[in-house]
Amino acid sequence: MGLLYVYINSYHKNRSGLQAIFANTIFQLSRNMQVYLQKARNIKEIKEWRPSIICISDDTFSRSMAFRLLNWISYKFGFGTYIHMIEGYYSKSTVQQSHEVLEKLLIKFDKYKNNVYIDTIISPSYTSAVAQTIQVPGIAGMENNMVLFEFDKEDPSKLSNIVDNFALVNSGNFDICILGSSKRNPEPKDDIHIWIKSTDSGNANLMILLSFIISGHPDWKQSNIKIFEICKPEKIDETTQLIKKLVHKGRLPITIQSFQIIEEEHNTPIKSMINEKSAEAGLTLIGFRKESIKNEGSKIFHGYDKLANVLFVNSSKTIEIN
Repeated sequence: MGLLYVYINSYHKNRSGLQAIFANTIFQLSRNMQVYLQKARNIKEIKEWRPSIICISDDTFSRSMAFRLLNWISYKFGFGTYIHMIEGYYSKSTVQQSHEVLEKLLIKFDKYKNNVYIDTIISPSYTSAVAQTIQVPGIAGMENNMVLFEFDKEDPSKLSNIVDNFALVNSGNFDICILGSSKRNPEPKDDIHIWIKSTDSGNANLMILLSFIISGHPDWKQSNIKIFEICKPEKIDETTQLIKKLVHKGRLPITIQSFQIIEEEHNTPIKSMINEKSAEAGLTLIGFRKESIKNEGSKIFHGYDKLANVLFVNSSKTIEIN
């Protein structure tokens, strides 16, 4: 069908009707495929995990790092949906505004050659927008399984909104990522750092998988992935043997040289160690637990001033690496 369209169009370039026919056919095929995938989901359980991530932001025209992260994840392996929030009530004027904003967004992000689906949402509050967004169906025939939030590291005033809505999103069993954006754009040679702590080892597999998915994008073509594991002095030998075993069995898609075990020091805060080791990294992934948010709130995302972009990761369940 595609070859036939190209052939006919080359001889009749001024006839736009062919384009409409071709587009309508694609819409029909897309609809049928979506219905098929929805029905097939009840027949056969999907065993291979893929990130289907949705992001909501009202700062799209101020910062684009959240969109770029979605684009990195969606390049080969995952699926991304970016929703720009327009604050207000649904009306004729806000609908018109949403159409205009969407057109600007499509033009703005066209330079990235992205695979991200872009849309807008009209809502009177951030919480209602989040509640609406997490119910948006996935565009790839599978439900969204991950939610991305974003805040400005230099002006984290909106971080409280994210923390206040964490429980809402967590109730849907989503993996949750919170991106602390920096003005420093990553370069192709910048490394990706992953920090694993004994208190949140359940996030380790998700962080490793995300880092490898991200590194597959051309923006990271010369980067290396480095994994730092913080453990107590008496656990160093045990942790080393466990890592070697996992790498040898192929359970982790990495080499033993990618790992560095960091001994936990009693008088040195962990954040200071991370700031020192990962100051030059283009992206740093750090896990966090929902219990930490309950106890400390937004404090757990502060204190990483020397780092560039930081992706805080909370996995709703342990993802197996096969």
